[in-house]
Amino acid sequence: MNAKNLENSINATLPPTPYYVLDEAAIVANMKIIARLCELSGAKALLALKCFATWGVFDVMQPYLHGTTSSSLNEVRLGYETFGNNDDANSQDKKETHAYSVAYSADEIPEVLNYADKIIFNSISQLNAFKAQAAAQNIPVGLRLNPKTSNSSFLIADPARPFSRLGEHDKDKIAAVLGDITGVMIHNNCENDSFEAFSESLADIEARFGDVLAQLEWVSLGGGIHFIAPDYPLEKLAARLKAFSETYGVQVYLEPGEASIHGAGTLVTTVLDTMHNEKNLAVVDASIEAHMLDLLIYRESAPIAAINHTAVDIAPIGNPAEAAPSEANAESADHTIIYGRSCLAGDIFGEYALPSNLQIDDKIAFGNAAGYTMVKKNWFNGVNMPAIVIRRLDGSIDIQREFDYEEYKASLS
Repeated sequence: MNAKNLENSINATLPPTPYYVLDEAAIVANMKIIARLCELSGAKALLALKCFATWGVFDVMQPYLHGTTSSSLNEVRLGYETFGNNDDANSQDKKETHAYSVAYSADEIPEVLNYADKIIFNSISQLNAFKAQAAAQNIPVGLRLNPKTSNSSFLIADPARPFSRLGEHDKDKIAAVLGDITGVMIHNNCENDSFEAFSESLADIEARFGDVLAQLEWVSLGGGIHFIAPDYPLEKLAARLKAFSETYGVQVYLEPGEASIHGAGTLVTTVLDTMHNEKNLAVVDASIEAHMLDLLIYRESAPIAAINHTAVDIAPIGNPAEAAPSEANAESADHTIIYGRSCLAGDIFGEYALPSNLQIDDKIAFGNAAGYTMVKKNWFNGVNMPAIVIRRLDGSIDIQREFDYEEYKASLS
C-alpha cells in the first residue's frame, strides 16, 4: 500500500498511534486475482476468517468471493452475519458460510447449524457424534482429510506433523463413512509459493485417495497457496484445479486468507525512545507479542512500508533473534534494531539498514500487517491496542475502531 501523505487523504483525521491501516484498493487488487482464478478454474473462494475477519472492509470483498469459512462458533456466526447476505435465503447474492472446528462442544452444534451452509468435522468421532443433527436440518456434512504430507516450512503450522490431530488419514476408515459426508477438506499448504510443489502434492493425494474423491460432491483444498505473487503461474494453477474438478466430478473450494489481504495492511507506530548497544536501537509504541504475534511465533521480521508517512520498501536483515554482534560484521554497526515496548526481551520487529538514524516521534509503518494480526491482538502488558483505520476506495479515511482502558479492564474480569 502507498502510505505517502496518508494524513492528506480525504477527510483524514488519524488517531494516536499505534493503529492498523487497511487499504481497500490493495484488497480489491487481490480480490481481482482471486476472481480471475475462480473464473478460469471453476473453483469457489471462501475467505478464511481465522486469518482476517475485519468486517469493516467486507463490502469491497463480497463481490469477488463466494463466502467465508471458519474455525469456531464465533467465526461462523461472524461470517453469517457480516458476509453472508442472508436476508433472503433464495437470493443470488447469498454467500456460503462453511463451519469447521478442530473440536466442537455438544452445546455449540445447534447454534453452528443455524449459521452454516456446510459443516466440516475434524474427526470421525465428531462426525458420528453430530451428523444426525446436521442431517435433520439438511446441512451438508464434510470431513477433514489429512494426507500426512504437506507444503509447510514451519513445524508449528504443519498439519502433517507427527501425531497430528488435524483430520483423518486412514483411507479405509474414511471410506467407511462416505455415506455420511458429501465432501472433504484438505488443508496442507502454508505460505506455499511453488505451483510445482502444490501440483505434486495434489497428485500424491489423487494417487492415494482418488477412489474416495470420486465419490464426493465437493473438495476444499484449503488455503496457504500464495498464488497472489506477481510471478505465480495463475493460469497453470487454474488449469490444474479445473482438471482435478473434472476428473473427480467435484466442486473445488479454496480458502484464501493471506492471499486475500497480502500487502493491504500496515501497523503505524511512533518511536518513543532511542538507545545504542553496539547497534542503534529504537523502541516503538507497539509490540509484536500483542499486535503482530506471528512475527514472534515464526521468528520472522516485518518489512518497513513507510517512515514519517513517506513510502519506503525496507526489508529486514536476517533474523534478529540470531543477530551477530557488531564486531563480527563492521557494516552491521550502523544497523537499527526496532523493538516493541513490551517487557519481552525478544519483542523485536526487525533489524534494518536505514537511510538515517531514527529520532523520537518518528512514525514507522510496518508492512504485511493485515493477516493474522487483528485476529490475534491482545492486551499483553496493558499496551495500548491499535485502532483500526480503513482507507476507502475513494481515498477517504475511516477510523473503524478504537480501544481504551475500559475495554482492557473489562477483558480481565
